[in-house]
Formats: sequence, structure tokens, C-alpha cells
Amino acid sequence: MKPKILLIDDEEGIRKLLGISLRDAGYPVSIAIDGERGIELFQEEAPEIVLTDIKMPGLDGIEVLRRIKAMSPDTEVIVITGHGEMELAIQSLQLDASDFVTKPIHDEALFVALRRAEEKLAWRRALKHYNETLKSKVREATEELKNLQKELLRSERLAATGQTVAGMAHAIKNILGGLKGGRFMVNKGLEINEMKYLQDGWAMVERNIEKISQLTMDLLSFCKERDPEWEIVQPNDLIREVFELYRDQAAERGVRLKLDLDEKMEPLALDPREMYQVLANLVGNALDACTLGDYVPPEPETIIRSRSLPEKKILLEIRDNGMGMSEEVRKKLFTIFFSTKGSRGTGLGLLLSHKIVQEHGGEIRVQSSPQQGAVFQVILPQRLLTETAVPPPPAENDGNK
Repeated sequence: MKPKILLIDDEEGIRKLLGISLRDAGYPVSIAIDGERGIELFQEEAPEIVLTDIKMPGLDGIEVLRRIKAMSPDTEVIVITGHGEMELAIQSLQLDASDFVTKPIHDEALFVALRRAEEKLAWRRALKHYNETLKSKVREATEELKNLQKELLRSERLAATGQTVAGMAHAIKNILGGLKGGRFMVNKGLEINEMKYLQDGWAMVERNIEKISQLTMDLLSFCKERDPEWEIVQPNDLIREVFELYRDQAAERGVRLKLDLDEKMEPLALDPREMYQVLANLVGNALDACTLGDYVPPEPETIIRSRSLPEKKILLEIRDNGMGMSEEVRKKLFTIFFSTKGSRGTGLGLLLSHKIVQEHGGEIRVQSSPQQGAVFQVILPQRLLTETAVPPPPAENDGNK
């Protein structure tokens, strides 16, 4: 639906012609014969766009613009100027007018100005919706973080609470920095009417909303004590699903993604959702290591392997030829909130993967050297469902002997 327009002009001919053009284009139009009546109609009807002559007896267009912006900064005001009134047109833009059109008014110029005003209105609505959504997400995340902090205090795994809170604050600070940067670009785009700023800023906002959502979910998963939901699974099927997930992304980033599977591997008891998360995290990290570090190999490559091992164990391996890491970095990999990706990572992915593998009775091994790539090996016991049964807890004493 077209936005409502208030037209203010002291010349009857212009009012009639513009009124007809605007209504023919589908705009609801209210008309005022001077500035004073225009302000009254604006207060009564709250139109989204005001089209006002700049030179009128009594209350001129500049004063109309000032008053409307004082009452409603988001209203778009387009001023109508005559030849030789360029200084007034510039003054109106400095007072945050959306645009100006010159007399005699041509429909093409008028509708270009209206289209720009409508785009600004649409971006403001989107930004308002984003702000409301963000506030809601921040409230939810804040509540979740409060609950997590209580859990952290009770959890032996996170006994170093001071380190945990500091890392969490750092992760959130990075995300907030991205949100502020996106907001600045959106506001700048609105200010100078530059679509590229708006698009880039909004994309930055969306990326950081996804980050804070992922951070919250990773924190919840990490802090929650749970037993795997065992199912009989063919590990190669999980690997193929992860391969399909990343195949197109790897191609876009110039990384050759390969499979090297032991087709004779037998099914075993796993929590498929949790182990899928582990594999997806490790493959995603491998692609990043091939493309985002200080060292990028001439032919970036990531290989996902599976092997049956002696003593009823299996190997799931992710190997890349990317930037690699030093021994010092390797020792910190499974430390909470430690990340080699800087502001791009939260430091929870590997820690959560380590926790899941431990819950499966397995282990993660890492081999790496700088500029020599990395190998992450997940070693799991090849158990059946009957071997995963957990004995029931002892019955509570109800006072009867």
C-alpha cells in the first residue's frame, strides 16, 4: 500500500495538478493551502510523506520542515522550489529534507523523489523491526546467560568461573562491535541515500544476530549435562551428510573437498545429531584454515576419512593443508572461549565437540604444524546399543524398611 502524502502549496493550480498525479499513482493525498493548515493536517493525519512548497506567505516551507521534523523525525519531507532558490533547497537538505523538486514540476522528477522517500521509509521500518527483534533476543540471551552463570558456578567442569565470564564478555563484545558497525552503515546509508551502505550494513547486522544466536545455543549445549540419545548409525552416512552440507561452500572458496571412506565399516551406536555437529564443526574449521589464515596453500584441500581400527574402535578424520598451528596454540584448543579465528569465532565449537566425543566414550587427537595443515582424529568405541545401557538410579528411601 502506498504511503499517505500531505501536499502543502499556496498555488491552486499546482495543488490540483499534483493532487491528480499523485492520486492517479495510487497515493492517498491530503491537501493544505498554506503552512499553518498543513501543520494542523499533519497533526491530525500523521502522513508518512509531506510535499511542501518552500515559498509561501505566512509559514514558509523551511519553517514547516523544521516543525514537522521536530514532531516526527522519521517523516520524509520533499520541498518544492522555484528557479533561483537553490540556497533554500540546500538549506532544506541540511534540515533533513528527503529531497527537492523544482518548478515546473515534471512527473518523472516527482516520482523519483517519492521513490527515494519510500525506500528510506522501508529501511526505517526494517531497522525498527530489527531493533525490536534485537532487543527481544538480547533479553532472551541475557536471561539465558544469567541461568548459565548459575549453572557454571555449580559445574565442576567450569570451576574457573572468572575465566569463563571474561571469555563470554569478550565474545559478546566482538558481536556487539559488529552490530554497532552494521547499525552505523545502515544509518549512514539512510543519511546519504546510498543503497550499498544499507545493504552492507544490514548484512553485517544479520551475520552478528546469527553469531549471538549460535553463541547462546553453544553455551546451552556445553553446559547441559546429558547422555547421548543412542541410535544404530552408519558413520559413513553422517560423513556424507556433512560432505553435502559443505560441498558447494568449499567449491565457492576454492577448496577441494574429498571423501576417503572405509566402505566396510559396520554400523554402531551413536547420537547422530550430536556426532553430526562434531563433524560439521571440524570440517567448517578445516575450510576456514585453508582460506582465512595468514597462509593459504596453493591448492587448498580438505579430506574426510573413516577407518575401522583394532580393538573395536573407529576413526573419523578431518585433514586439511591449511595454515596449521603451533604447539602453544594446539595446547589451548580445548580451552573455553579460545579461538584461532579472532572475532570470527566464539571459541566454543571445539570445546563442545570435545565434550560430545567424551560423552560417547571417545577422544579427539590433533596433529598440526604451522603452514603444514592439521589433522583432527575422532576415535570412538564401536559399541552396540546393548553396551550403552545406563543402570537405573537407586530408589529413593521413602522411610519404609
